[in-house]
Amino acid sequence: MKSLSMRQRGTWLSQVLCTQLAAAPLALSLLWGLAPSTALAHSSASPTSANEAAEAPVSWPGPMTLSVDATDLDRRVVKVQQTLPVATPGRTLALRYARYLPGGHGPYGDVTRLAGLVVRAQGERLSWRRESADPFTFLVDVPAHAHQLELSFQYLAPVRGSHERASVTRQMLGIEWETVLLYPAGPAAHAISVKPRLRLPSQWQQVSALRGAQGAVVQPAADGWVEFGTVSVETLIDSPLFAGRHLRQVPLDPPGAAHPVTLTLVGDEAATLEASPAQLDAHRALVAQADKLFGGARHFRQYDLMLALSDEFGGIGLEHHESSENGLKPDYFKDWDKAIRGRELLPHEYVHAWNGKYRRPADLATPDYQVPMGNSLLWVYEGLTEYWGRVLAVRSGLSTPEQTRDRLANVVADIAARAGRTWRPLQDTVNDPAIGPGPTREWDTWQRNADYYDEAQLVWLDVDLALRQLSRDQRSLDDFARAFFGGATRGRRPDGSPGPVTYTEDDLVAALNAVQPHDWRRFLRERMDRVGDSVPGLANSGWRLTWATEESSFEGNERGWEGESGNERAQNLAYSLGLRVIGDGSLTQVYWNSPAFEAGLTSGMTLLAVNDRAYKPERLEAAVRANTGGEAPLRLLVKDGDLYRTVTIDWRGGLRYPRLERADGMPDRLGKIWKPR
Repeated sequence: MKSLSMRQRGTWLSQVLCTQLAAAPLALSLLWGLAPSTALAHSSASPTSANEAAEAPVSWPGPMTLSVDATDLDRRVVKVQQTLPVATPGRTLALRYARYLPGGHGPYGDVTRLAGLVVRAQGERLSWRRESADPFTFLVDVPAHAHQLELSFQYLAPVRGSHERASVTRQMLGIEWETVLLYPAGPAAHAISVKPRLRLPSQWQQVSALRGAQGAVVQPAADGWVEFGTVSVETLIDSPLFAGRHLRQVPLDPPGAAHPVTLTLVGDEAATLEASPAQLDAHRALVAQADKLFGGARHFRQYDLMLALSDEFGGIGLEHHESSENGLKPDYFKDWDKAIRGRELLPHEYVHAWNGKYRRPADLATPDYQVPMGNSLLWVYEGLTEYWGRVLAVRSGLSTPEQTRDRLANVVADIAARAGRTWRPLQDTVNDPAIGPGPTREWDTWQRNADYYDEAQLVWLDVDLALRQLSRDQRSLDDFARAFFGGATRGRRPDGSPGPVTYTEDDLVAALNAVQPHDWRRFLRERMDRVGDSVPGLANSGWRLTWATEESSFEGNERGWEGESGNERAQNLAYSLGLRVIGDGSLTQVYWNSPAFEAGLTSGMTLLAVNDRAYKPERLEAAVRANTGGEAPLRLLVKDGDLYRTVTIDWRGGLRYPRLERADGMPDRLGKIWKPR
């Protein structure tokens, strides 16, 4: 599971770097000098024991059944009944709860939300024990006479105030099947079959890539049960479900399309799902533009863009082969012309149907959900998807060229200001999902965090621009997309679902060379392995980064939606003082080596006064503006716990916000990249 791809973190640049940025490529080496470090080693060892592997059957004898009752909206408790045939009676059976989750790239399964587990065989209750070395594995000694086990347990979905993503509300719910399933150890997930059914509250509808026994879309019967056809465990976990009282489906293809794509909206209220014809046409254009990018190849039977619009249902963006889970605020269709409001999310997740699900890095294609994933090519899986997601957003009209330029200006400036680039190479950030819950909130610009999204998208912009320059604008990354991710569909699973076709870095380099001969391995490795060097992305683009004293309308509108505290707008002084602050004066972020950092500030403090007057956002802004070229530092009164103190910030460069401006004498290659096909 990933955070929303439109991360918008304010950043800061030194006054020397700012002068250079207006006239030359970004040079991170102009930041404060810091010693480089070697990359961390990557491990992909499997936790599966030798004995377990030796005794594991290749497939499982017959399908499991899975019954999930999701009608308890009061307590958010999902009830599970499961049966599974036994391969070898009289032996110990290992049952597993998914730990390594596809799309999350790390051990993000939460077995603590499984409760009430009872195992029976022919009415006899059996004891179970947890594997001491793997708490996600439950061991059951199966009697010699037992040929089937019956399991019951509950999934305790997060409730209000739990500080975890809500998946069940009064109006809608999301079922990720790995949270309500135990599966036998041994066979690969695609070799274990299961027949699922789900009970929904009265009058609710559902959407999922799952179909009925005859391949048709199914909806709840009078008793609320939805009966799906038999699929593999792999297909089940790759086919989450959204359901709700208010659900609207919008076909994005003409009638009769062979592999149709549908936009399904679920909302807190019916009015949330209302959209203008022009807004829906932009989503249809997304599908059409993706067809053009990938040469018309659709490696799925059908595809559901599932979009929840809610203040209570948790935000999400998670890819699957034949659907995607997307959760945004209910104002998605509101003020369409003023802000993007998350409209780059659907393109990103849709691109994953090709990049990540159909073509997958070889070390990410694991047989089950206990084997650790190898993330060495996340900069392709996520970074290239981020790049194409934003390209398709502007080509389809989900965003405008002006908005996309402002977004790119923020990304370039943001990456340049991440001081952690002076010690930690981009390649090492692919280890973040395996390392743990992420960096400390206080200093993420120093530690880096999932930069295989934003910085890697700039690497791929560099690749696209280089392809265009080397070929004299005859070839581009679009040609690579058609060759590498298009073509005939392969990789079908036994249950008929699509499976992945894997690749390595060697395959990637060979495909780029087939488009345009060049030393692509060196090109990519220079950008992935070096530290403290120039930021990729704008060379040969026809644009350069510059600075303005006023926010762009894009930045103001977007920050109103993506503030750190709910919908609260954060005051962004990242490129001047080096901090962000919300309305009550709370410092939400201080940037490493920035003027605020040098003054001893950190996030968690509260700003009380500016130059001896009570803090207000407009007062702080006015003080920074008035001190441009001034003679005295700013004085800030801050509260740190029960300690009050006055600090001075020696910044006299005024307010600074990033912009892109045309570079004289160069072709506008960004405009060509973003032009609809």
